[in-house]
Amino acid sequence: MKVILLEDVKSLGKKGDVVNASDGYARNMLFPKNLAVPATSGNMKDLEAKKRGEARIAAENLKAAEDLKAQIEAKPVTVSIKVGSGGRAFGSVSAKEIAEAVKSQLGIEIDKKKMLLDGSIKELGTQTVEIRLHPKVTAALKVDVKEA
Repeated sequence: MKVILLEDVKSLGKKGDVVNASDGYARNMLFPKNLAVPATSGNMKDLEAKKRGEARIAAENLKAAEDLKAQIEAKPVTVSIKVGSGGRAFGSVSAKEIAEAVKSQLGIEIDKKKMLLDGSIKELGTQTVEIRLHPKVTAALKVDVKEA
């Protein structure tokens, strides 16, 4: 019996897949637990419409991420830290501080967890921080670290 999976089913398939399942397994396990529906023509049309909608939403999210990337890469962000004698920095600049600077200077809210920063920045000068906005879009933010 052909069924359309509504959820991921181990050893059978992923959500949205059309698979063959034995009649007993479909009637006794998949249908009562709302894991699948029969692959009728009406259900197939619903599945196609849902996939088109998801593809449209995914394309809109990708375009929004690309627009955000252009905004982020347009201007550098300035962050200041305390520096002692000899140019040695007291402390460092973390992803949280960079996210706050982006919010205050550019007006863009970025999750600090999306920043691909190895540790923290402990030097003065311009650094490049990568920000993962979307699985296919990564922005390069220029961070100017200056003396406070």
